[in-house]
Amino acid sequence: MANALKKLSLLLAAVFAVLCTAGPPLTRGRTQGRAETPPSNWRPGRDPGGVGYVGGKTCAGCHTHEAATYTAAPMANASAPAADCEILKRLAPLTFREGPYSYQITRRDGQSVYSVSDGAGTISEPILYCFGQGVAGQTYIFRHGDSLYEGRVSFFQKLGGLNITILHPREIPRSLAAAVGRRMSPEGARGCFACHTTAAVSGSELKLERLAPGVSCEACHGPGERHVAAVRAKNFKQLEIFNPGNLDALDLTQEFCGTCHVSFEEVLQMPEQGGVGNIRFQPYRLLKSRGHLMNDRRISCVACHDPHGELRRDADFYDSKCTACHLNGPREVKTKERAAAACPVATRQCVTCHMPKVELPEMHFKFTDHWIRTPRPDEPTPK
Repeated sequence: MANALKKLSLLLAAVFAVLCTAGPPLTRGRTQGRAETPPSNWRPGRDPGGVGYVGGKTCAGCHTHEAATYTAAPMANASAPAADCEILKRLAPLTFREGPYSYQITRRDGQSVYSVSDGAGTISEPILYCFGQGVAGQTYIFRHGDSLYEGRVSFFQKLGGLNITILHPREIPRSLAAAVGRRMSPEGARGCFACHTTAAVSGSELKLERLAPGVSCEACHGPGERHVAAVRAKNFKQLEIFNPGNLDALDLTQEFCGTCHVSFEEVLQMPEQGGVGNIRFQPYRLLKSRGHLMNDRRISCVACHDPHGELRRDADFYDSKCTACHLNGPREVKTKERAAAACPVATRQCVTCHMPKVELPEMHFKFTDHWIRTPRPDEPTPK
C-alpha cells in the first residue's frame, strides 16, 4: 500500500509540474529513443536497437494458444500492407469530393492507388500501408517525393466511404500539393509506425524494410532473439523477454499501454486534444475516473481486455469486472476486497450507463468513454 501511495504521489507531482511549467506540446506521434536495453525495461515503440527480432511465427512455435487467439485481436490488425488491406480489396474504387478537389482510391493487380485532382492536374501515389482495422476508420500512408504522407482522406465505416482524416485542417486546401495530405515529420512517422506495426523503429531510425504489420508479440514483449537463445539453452531462470504482466497497475496502464493509447501526462501536454477529442485516449480517461485513482490491477487495462484475444463488445461481459470491486446489490456485505458501493439503479450492463459511448464527430464513431462516472442528463462530456 505504501508503494502504491508513493507512486500516486509521484504521478500527481509530475502532473502538477506539467501544469505549472506549461511547456510546448509534443508533436504528433509517440516519443522515441529511450536508451534502456531490453528486455528489462522494454516499452512499446522505444527500441534502442541491438537485439534481433524473430517474428510471430517463431513465437507461435511455443505459444500456440496466444497465437491462435491473437489473430482476432485489434492490435494484431492495427495495420496492413496495401496489398492485404481487406477494405480496399472489397470497396475500391472509393471517391470523395471537397471543393475543387476530387479524391479517388482505385485498385488494380493487387495495388491500391491514392489520387487527388483539381481538374487541371492530378497527383497519384501507390498506397504503402493501411493504418487501422476499419472498425471506426482506416487511414492510408504513401510516399510522395522524398517523404511519407498521411492521406487527407480516410475510410470511415459509418459512412461506408471516404472523408477528411482526423486532425487534418477542415478548411479547403489552397493548392493541389496541400490537398494530397500531411507530410509526416521523421518523429511523427516513427511514432505512427511504432504504434501500428512491429520492428519498424530502431533507436531514432525508421526501418520499413524490416517492418511486420500489426502489433505482434515482439511489439509488447521486446525482440525475441535472446529469448529464443535462452530457451534453446534451457536457461529458464533468465528467459530474456519482457512480461508486461509483471508491472503494477499504474505503470501498466499509464506508462506501458499509455505509450500508444496515450497516458494522462501526455494528454496534458496536448491542449489541442481537449474536450471530446481525447475520448479515444483510454489511459487518460481511466485515471480521471472518480474513485479509481489507485494502484489496483482490477482497474488496469488488462482487467477488462485480454491483449491476446478479440475485443468483447457485449455489455454483459464487463459486469464481472465491475463487481470485482463493487457490491452487486444493497444486501451484499462489504469485504476487504469488495468495498465499493453497489449501483442503486441496476445490477447488470453497468457500462451502458457508467461508461457511455460518445460520438467523436471527426471519426464518425462512438467511442466507449473510459472516464467511469454517473452521467447526468444534458451534461457535457467532461474533458
